[in-house]
Amino acid sequence: MSNLSLSKDKIRILLLEGVHENAIRVFEQAGYSNIEFHKKALDEDVLKEKIKDAHIVGIRSRTQLTDSVINAAEKLFSVGCFCIGTNQVDLRSALSKGVPVFNAPYSNTRSVAELVLGEAIMLMRGIPAKSTSCHEGGWMKSATGSYEVRGKTLGIIGYGHIGSQLSILAEALGFNVIFYDIVNKLPLGNATPCDSMDQLLQTSDIVSLHVPDTPETRNMITARELGEMKKGAHFINAARGQVVDIPALADAIKDEHIAGAAIDVFPVEPKGADDEFVSELRGLPNVILTPHIGGSTQEAQANIGTEVAEKLVKYSDDGSTFGAVNFMEVSLPVKGEGTRFMHIHENKPGVMAKIAEIMSEHDLNITGQYLQTDGEFGYVVVDVDSDIEKGKGIRKALRQIPGTIRLRFLR
Repeated sequence: MSNLSLSKDKIRILLLEGVHENAIRVFEQAGYSNIEFHKKALDEDVLKEKIKDAHIVGIRSRTQLTDSVINAAEKLFSVGCFCIGTNQVDLRSALSKGVPVFNAPYSNTRSVAELVLGEAIMLMRGIPAKSTSCHEGGWMKSATGSYEVRGKTLGIIGYGHIGSQLSILAEALGFNVIFYDIVNKLPLGNATPCDSMDQLLQTSDIVSLHVPDTPETRNMITARELGEMKKGAHFINAARGQVVDIPALADAIKDEHIAGAAIDVFPVEPKGADDEFVSELRGLPNVILTPHIGGSTQEAQANIGTEVAEKLVKYSDDGSTFGAVNFMEVSLPVKGEGTRFMHIHENKPGVMAKIAEIMSEHDLNITGQYLQTDGEFGYVVVDVDSDIEKGKGIRKALRQIPGTIRLRFLR
């Protein structure tokens, strides 16, 4: 696959699912004007037709970029996920086509932390059950089972960007904060690390999950872990839906071992607003259920729109793949005089030697060379000191190097 040098007005950008207007602003300020915008996700057949001639595609969580869809994208050279997760993209397929995928892993940190903190307070006061009672005409005016959060212990599993920010906010309210992470992390404020997850579960009044979706974290909270929690403790998951055994959590709440829960992510979620949400947690008292909206604030979406669009622009302008989730990471200086080209290839012996040979044959001096490999694929960005003009056979020779996946010249 080849994308030779295109002027910015020829690079077609397809943005779906109503990504924030900041993204459009970033593209336009960088000189990109060929932008198609849709407020919703597209059906697969329509998506395949729209993506056929797109060079850059921006999506959120509902659009599924499967291997079949990616194969239909004949000119695609980058994908932006304007969200945190990238499960909706076949990352392996994208990599094999030489397409880096970018996301915004940190832009919604504050929004998620605030939601969790608010849920912790409401659970400790029994607000969900009391609110439901009022809606039904009841009047549960009682202090039984209602507590301040001051002096209570919040256990955070996963002390990354969200977990650590939650730690600071919670401590300011008077929580005693403990945390567990598989990687040694420097505690912020007065937070205390735990030696094991069981130690955290057995000690916490509220347990909050902030872990990624990996083979190691899937179903990390089952009936056994819930049984390790203090009787009357509360449970929050705003991380990933696959990490909790939902039926086991429902049983623990029905048995009154767990006093309450707040869940924002689920193993199976509706594809759209018209699909029914199904969960064993529906109808249970003192359970807060939210439709995966931890990062759904105007501030977070604005930040995500800017962050992802800037990564896509940088890759398009100078070849930098820093922050790509499926690709060899190369951080590059701004392109100077001469020509810069990107060569994505199978990681096999002789590719770099062949590139150098082609440059030498045409009396071109390499002034910069940036290479990363992942064992199976290689990505090299090459700067030469003069223009590589069309018609001299250089581009054809580069494309014909065995193992070439994609060649793109940067203007």
